[in-house]
Amino acid sequence: MNVPIAEGNFDRLFRRVRSYVQGRDLYIFDGFVGADTKRRFGVRIINDLASQNLLVHQLFIRPTDEELQTHNPDFTVIAVPGLHADPEDDGINSEAFIVLNLSKRLVIIGGSKYAGEIKKSVFSLMNYFMTKADVLPMHCAANVDDAGNTALFFGLSGTGKTTLSADPERYLIGDDEHGWSEDGIFNFEGGCYGKTIALSRENEPQIWDAIRFGSMMENVVLDHYTRIPDYNDGSLTENTRVAYPIDYIPNAVIPSIGSHPKTILFLAADAFGVLPPISKLTREQAMYHFMSGYTSKVAGTERGIKEPEATFSAGFGKCFLPLEAAVYANLLGKRLGDHPETNVYLVNTGWSGGVYGVGSRVSIKYTRALVSAAVNGDLDNVEFHQHPIFKIWVPNAVPGVPTEILDPVKTWSDSQEYEKQAKYLAKLFVENFSKYVNVPEEVTAAGPVVD
Repeated sequence: MNVPIAEGNFDRLFRRVRSYVQGRDLYIFDGFVGADTKRRFGVRIINDLASQNLLVHQLFIRPTDEELQTHNPDFTVIAVPGLHADPEDDGINSEAFIVLNLSKRLVIIGGSKYAGEIKKSVFSLMNYFMTKADVLPMHCAANVDDAGNTALFFGLSGTGKTTLSADPERYLIGDDEHGWSEDGIFNFEGGCYGKTIALSRENEPQIWDAIRFGSMMENVVLDHYTRIPDYNDGSLTENTRVAYPIDYIPNAVIPSIGSHPKTILFLAADAFGVLPPISKLTREQAMYHFMSGYTSKVAGTERGIKEPEATFSAGFGKCFLPLEAAVYANLLGKRLGDHPETNVYLVNTGWSGGVYGVGSRVSIKYTRALVSAAVNGDLDNVEFHQHPIFKIWVPNAVPGVPTEILDPVKTWSDSQEYEKQAKYLAKLFVENFSKYVNVPEEVTAAGPVVD
């Protein structure tokens, strides 16, 4: 959770960082964030660990020799894992710290060897400064087809964002962070940061093949004798990662830019079994569900979870948003208003036919077919009906998908139990949304119906 820090406490920590680096060997990366050269920022990363500097070299956009001669850092990140804070003296909550000073465009990181904090802090800076340039910063994956039709994939952990966006029939623009400007889509980064937990060549061949010389793994356990990675070992954490340049993906788009999206997909793993496998959203509903950022946790994936638990994260990345959620939703609404040809869909990659433990997870085969129908335009001419509680639009038929699974109430053995569960989930949506301020009335009204 992001918390404010007093300017004096930041200055004290920064003095400690400067003292710590005196006389030490340091590694410096100068590069860029933002594949759109008209909207990119220069970034300088200073590390005392070579491994962390390798990771940022692979993740951010690497300059040419000519660009390096005139490089000017707009953002500076100093990461020194060996420096631990004193919570009492420094006025913070732990020995580890990741502190952003927006006015100084400076990030200081200490007490943490997790290099992912560098990536996340730069993304947080972009989430602030991009809005000042009329660019919507987005925590999403993006790909494009041969005809130039771009698709965006939003989703929290466990929703299938990486799996569904890695389509061999389409070309990868980026896997995680993008901007949507008046000119189109552009990747913030020059690399990918893939999860490796339970990784297999069969399920995610592109990530598997990208792990080679130059890739940087984090939190991955190696066999003590063979030194071969064990991707099924989550004993340290399930947040096991690998960073590699985007050109390690054979069908990557370079430079990583695309046209205005034809299709936007919000992915949710609904463990309550309420949401349809796919539904279409109006502009206002898209803004509502973007601000909601819904998915759910289930027993076995999170400690202490015994029943399905709703999770909401504004913009599908609340921890990266320095501004009010409505700022980003309004930018989304502006872009959708400028491009009415863009279709937005809510995709349930979770459960159908009952709650978790009763129903079954939507088949990945059918989810892929639904996503393909959305991005290929096969849903443009089908008929829809409105869900009575969530008010989202459910297709009556989708090519290659059994009609009986499209309307969730028809997959439940007891329609009254479905209605009860749907009203419960709707109540959670409305309660979560009530905390937001400066939201247009029509966006609030686009949410589900609660009696």
